[in-house]
Amino acid sequence: MASEDITKLAESLAKTKVGGGQLSFKGQSLKLNTAEDAEEVIKQIEEFDGLEALRLEGNTVGVEAAKVIAKALEKKSELKRCHWSDMFTGRLRSEIPPALISLGDALITAGAQLVELDLSDNAFGPDGVRGFEALLKSPACYTLQELKLNNCGMGIGGGKILAAALKECHRKSSAQGKPLALKIFVAGRNRLENDGATALAEAFGIIGTLEEVHMPQNGINHPGITALAQAFAINPLLKVINLNDNTFTEKGAVAMAETLKALRQVEVINFGDCLVRSKGAVAIADAVKEGLHKLKELNLSFCEIKRDAALTVAEAIEDKAELEKLDLNGNCLGEEGCEQLQEILEGFNMAAVLGSLSDDEGEEEEDDEEEEDEDEEEEDQQQLKEREQGEEESLTPKKIIESQDSTPVPSPPVDVATFLAFPSPEKLLRLGPKCSVLIAQQTDTSDVEKVVTALLRISSVFKDEAPVKTAVQETTDALMRKAFTSATFNSDAFVTSLLIHMGLLKSEEKIKAVPSLYGILMTLNHMVQQDYFPKSLAPVLSAFITKPNRALDSCSFARHMLLQTLHQL
Repeated sequence: MASEDITKLAESLAKTKVGGGQLSFKGQSLKLNTAEDAEEVIKQIEEFDGLEALRLEGNTVGVEAAKVIAKALEKKSELKRCHWSDMFTGRLRSEIPPALISLGDALITAGAQLVELDLSDNAFGPDGVRGFEALLKSPACYTLQELKLNNCGMGIGGGKILAAALKECHRKSSAQGKPLALKIFVAGRNRLENDGATALAEAFGIIGTLEEVHMPQNGINHPGITALAQAFAINPLLKVINLNDNTFTEKGAVAMAETLKALRQVEVINFGDCLVRSKGAVAIADAVKEGLHKLKELNLSFCEIKRDAALTVAEAIEDKAELEKLDLNGNCLGEEGCEQLQEILEGFNMAAVLGSLSDDEGEEEEDDEEEEDEDEEEEDQQQLKEREQGEEESLTPKKIIESQDSTPVPSPPVDVATFLAFPSPEKLLRLGPKCSVLIAQQTDTSDVEKVVTALLRISSVFKDEAPVKTAVQETTDALMRKAFTSATFNSDAFVTSLLIHMGLLKSEEKIKAVPSLYGILMTLNHMVQQDYFPKSLAPVLSAFITKPNRALDSCSFARHMLLQTLHQL
């Protein structure tokens, strides 16, 4: 290590905070790649008697450094709290699991009995969960009370691995006479979706001791919400339920309302941006009215709730003496509805609890409830379609062809035009092994707009499952190699148009942005690493992907992956 690096490290370590059994390196931006880099950190760990909490947030720890830090932790049996969020900045995803395995094995060897494990803001994906799976199943976690895994990109696969590990931990700890009594679970922004949420719900139902559950922004629809509701019903100590920015619809909201009637300790309900709609809001209002006397906060903002349902919610909180905040912003009350809402609360002497209504969408026309019922039906059909596609995606293209041969009614043939008009993973696979060549051949790469449109259609069907992921990447490579190697292709115009269609750059023309950025972000993460991609475009992409943007925030894992890749170019 160079002398200036040692000086810098020494200055950082001088800021290290020690006290109350805690050793903190939080936010020091230490770059610990090798065993030599970690020498001072190890020294402080070894010299700290009675180490109960270790904070490593805001640093970056490589595989070799993790191994030697782990060696120092093998003698720290009193360690109870591991604050290890955001400690792999700039690391390859493949580096994180072995680093976590080393640290986890050390805690098991030490005989530690953890109370808190925080691995939030580490973009380790499903593979990363494997990195601490053994730790979760070990005696070191039989005493775990707080598990925080916010913004880790676990996905459905990671959610299932995590759920299985928690169930195994509960089984083993119960056999020892001290069952796992987890109190706080945090896993927002992880793309758990219905299957991941359902798997975790099963674990929650077995554990039964939860007090706080935070699972915002996970793409969970009503089947997953219903599974969670059933699990929450057998966790009677629940105080905080945060499912912000998932999709309840009426079915999920009604299921959750039934659960709320059975709970007595709830203090915070955050169902903001969850599309509970009017019927769902009325069901939740009934649950609030019947009980929940300890309720302090109710968030039903941006849920497409109409005036009468919102007023029903307001009437339901009349006797809630502990209530501090009611958030109904971003719904469909209209000016008169907002005034009525305020009047009702003033009548209860509770006007102060009402949050801002500045983003109210205005009163909609009173339709009969058929429109919402139709929406529910469409969502159910879409979910059924996605499940069917998921089954097809698990097959290789060859097996799909074989299964079609044995089916009495064969699927209709698919051509490039059909796929690009109505893209789906199943259609891409049914184009066959030459799909990449066919799409590249039939796309006019002299027209930037046509290339952008084709790329967005291809990336929209991106899935983490191997057959689809491979097909998307190979098709992207064929298309973009042809485009970028063409003498007439304008790369700068391409990036500009792409950013406009992604909603990251304004245009004079009215162009509708793609509904989800996850697929294109993951596809770009692959594309920018290929030899055909002009490296001069990387800073432009990086600048726009870095900017604050709600659409990007909802795809934080994919965004982090792309930024990390661009940084390494």
